[in-house]
Amino acid sequence: QVQLVESGGGLVQAWGSLRLSCSVFGLHETYPAIGWFLQAPWTGRRMVACMDTATDKTYYNGTVRGRFTNTRDRAKDTVYLQMSDLRSEDTNTYKCAQEPAGDCTLARRFDDWGQGTQVTVSS
Repeated sequence: QVQLVESGGGLVQAWGSLRLSCSVFGLHETYPAIGWFLQAPWTGRRMVACMDTATDKTYYNGTVRGRFTNTRDRAKDTVYLQMSDLRSEDTNTYKCAQEPAGDCTLARRFDDWGQGTQVTVSS
């Protein structure tokens, strides 16, 4: 059974930086897509970034492109989300989830959600 655990959130001032971690447990020679999501107030859950762990190809929502960067540590089965130039509208609980086929475009197939880590940006 796959389990994802997020960490790294906190309180940061506007224009500051944070690095979130998504540690993945229970993978056995599989290469899922790991997506980062937040809960948007009117449109529901929204993907902000995703990495295909088979190719390390990354995808970003337009609101974070250029400010957030996905990386990974293969030895630790951990995907990181480096967040820079944070804005008050980035305040949210960030959750990671996996899509077993490795397809970042299949947002509805993401599962095995972590508990989330809170990011609060003060202006």
